[in-house]
Amino acid sequence: MNDSARARVRETARTRFGHDSLLPGQTETVYSLLEGHDVLLVAPTGSGKSLVYQLAGVLSGGWTLVVSPLLALQQDQVDALHAAPGGLRAARVSSAESAAQREEVLAGTEGGRVDFLFCSPEQLANDEVRARLAAAAPALVAVDEAHCVSAWGHDFRPDYFRLGELVAELGDGGAPRLVAMTATAAPPVRDDIAERLGMRDPRTIVTGFARDNLTLDVVRVVTPREQQDRVLELAARTPGSGIVYCRTRPAAQEYADALAAAGRRTAVYHAGLSHARRARTHEAFMADEVEVVVATSAFGMGIDKPDLRFVVHAQVPESPDTYYQEVGRAGRDGEPATVTLVYRSEDLSLGRFFSGGVPRRRDVVAVVDAVAQVGEDPRDVQEHTGLGRRRVGRILNLLAVVADTGGAGEAGTASARVEAAIGLAESHRRLERSRVDMMRAYAETDRCRAEVLVGYFGEQLEERCGVCDSCRAGTAPEPAPAADVAFGVQEEVVHAEFGRGTVTDLEEDRVTVLFEAVGYRTLSLEVLEEHELLTPA
Repeated sequence: MNDSARARVRETARTRFGHDSLLPGQTETVYSLLEGHDVLLVAPTGSGKSLVYQLAGVLSGGWTLVVSPLLALQQDQVDALHAAPGGLRAARVSSAESAAQREEVLAGTEGGRVDFLFCSPEQLANDEVRARLAAAAPALVAVDEAHCVSAWGHDFRPDYFRLGELVAELGDGGAPRLVAMTATAAPPVRDDIAERLGMRDPRTIVTGFARDNLTLDVVRVVTPREQQDRVLELAARTPGSGIVYCRTRPAAQEYADALAAAGRRTAVYHAGLSHARRARTHEAFMADEVEVVVATSAFGMGIDKPDLRFVVHAQVPESPDTYYQEVGRAGRDGEPATVTLVYRSEDLSLGRFFSGGVPRRRDVVAVVDAVAQVGEDPRDVQEHTGLGRRRVGRILNLLAVVADTGGAGEAGTASARVEAAIGLAESHRRLERSRVDMMRAYAETDRCRAEVLVGYFGEQLEERCGVCDSCRAGTAPEPAPAADVAFGVQEEVVHAEFGRGTVTDLEEDRVTVLFEAVGYRTLSLEVLEEHELLTPA
């Protein structure tokens, strides 16, 4: 990109969005999009991913479609664009609007009166909506929370699975330019995202996972009473706004009641509450009317409160992916913040309990038979089988992955599809349970916690963070160069027993690999070398 084009990007950022400068990841992504590449941007929460598609959208000369999973997040972005100095026109198509409002928005998009249109994957899957958007021919499509696309991501969502083929139908003579954004994606998941979305000539831009302003602490406890006391102590004494995360709704309610009794302005948030009550809690928290929200993971995407000073996990989350995403909501203003995991090893069983189950063979057989007779429409399959919507949807997604990857072999017989779908579900369950083991490793390590956490995502720190509890206690060694091995971080390898995988972290004497068949494994380099178990792919 020449100097005049770069100057135009900087000027547009200033005049249309009020930003005098761009961060390196933002700059590189915008330039890559304008040069004709699809881009996968992996950047921490709070690093300005929204500005990337907004700026590239304005400079593209057309309108931008933004696919986002949550209505609250969509509305926040619409409001932010309306408040920007550039006079931008933003709208959304969602279940929250009336039929007349939806028609007005779609007609405005077709008439060139919308610069940014927000919708959910479910809306894009609507044939009428998609046909009208295709006729309006977006210049750019932005997919937010892109890790939801990957069946191997920590937060796979069935509604995201077809996004690649849906987006491909939106172009006028060709698919529009595509930018996918996520805060949490290990290297193998990034590859899967690019493949699932059908990205063309893609560039993957990773800005780094280290958050220098976050202090990562772990408090180890033995009994439930000790756990409760430490959680309440941390949430009650730490000044400023914060979030306490719990794994279950009863635990969230119990902690919220106790904190309120201790004098903190507290609210509870979980999926069991009404939409109106959750919306009120979110608004009150953003307006500083509530100091502490005690929540399940339902209080997640779209929480953009820059001055969050602490996050406490009352129970260990199911994966480092979830943990990184949730603690990343602290300190988005760049000021110091503390994130603490109150760790009781017995809580790891919660992660194993909640990990994805394997569907019953007879249910998979019923769905495969139904597809052969009535087609793949979930409603028809549900009616034909009598199975629940969620169960049918999950099995159909498993079958779609099998078909896409050729997992049932060339013949693709009904029995082969059944076996392949069950095998895929079993592999996914092993992956989820291995992520629980990686959370144990994070909680019980004496290494620099920042080093361990970013190492999970395939990034290596050159020096300790210096502020986590391990560094303060003096137990964390300086990151040491890995031993002289024939592979490095993000390289593909083959294990004699576990099969193909990707190296995610290297220590002086150990290596962590994400295997396609069994998930994450941390292995001794000495044993690997002695028995020649691991070789480059």
